Amino acid sequence: MDSLSIIVPIYNERGTVKEALDAIVAKQIPNIRLELIFIESNSTDGTRDIVLTYENHPRVKLILEDKPRGKGYAVRTGLKVATGDVILIQDADLEYDLADYDALIAPIIAGRQAFVLGSRHGEGGWAIRKFTDQPLRGLILNLAHWTFTFMINMSLGIWLKDPFTMYKVFRRDCLNGLTFECNRFDFDWELLIKLVRKGYKPIELPITYRSRSFAEGKKIRMWSDPVTWLKALVKYRFQKL
Repeated sequence: MDSLSIIVPIYNERGTVKEALDAIVAKQIPNIRLELIFIESNSTDGTRDIVLTYENHPRVKLILEDKPRGKGYAVRTGLKVATGDVILIQDADLEYDLADYDALIAPIIAGRQAFVLGSRHGEGGWAIRKFTDQPLRGLILNLAHWTFTFMINMSLGIWLKDPFTMYKVFRRDCLNGLTFECNRFDFDWELLIKLVRKGYKPIELPITYRSRSFAEGKKIRMWSDPVTWLKALVKYRFQKL
């Protein structure tokens, strides 16, 4: 039986974490064994108490960090203990739909692909983020998305619509020989760049996506995080693998 490791970094998600984790632990995929890796980063809003209720679930590996070091750090921690044939990264904020798992892993399980991205452009249109309560911020992020997408496509010689999606799904053995060091959202860039440079060109499959605004808890730092993304692009595009 093939196996899927689902890595879930969790920090300050009290409003969504129970619904999200309940759905994850209830998820079943025919003929696939699920390994659930929850990394809780010492939240300050009561999230850890909720996460602890899953500690004895037979499919859950629970990792409790002593302090928050960023989503990328938490994912890297999860990768170290993952044993599944396939790895998928999942947030605890309800932006993504677990029903998409089956389609995302199918090309990998069938041996046709090693690396799959879940494109948030699944329903068409240019705008990924539609913040009804913060339309200006949504517009800025959408414009930035296409700017950074163009940059990474040109740099790597690929054509992707959504290289920064959270749903990066890949065979675990794709990571052999690679090391990672990014701690925040720049980890998305580092992971993509290194896998592509290693020879794994991803395909994009449409997914369902409901964006949440900063008022709803989005954690990207609009002005400082983009600087780390650009640094990651320059560094990992040319750094020896």
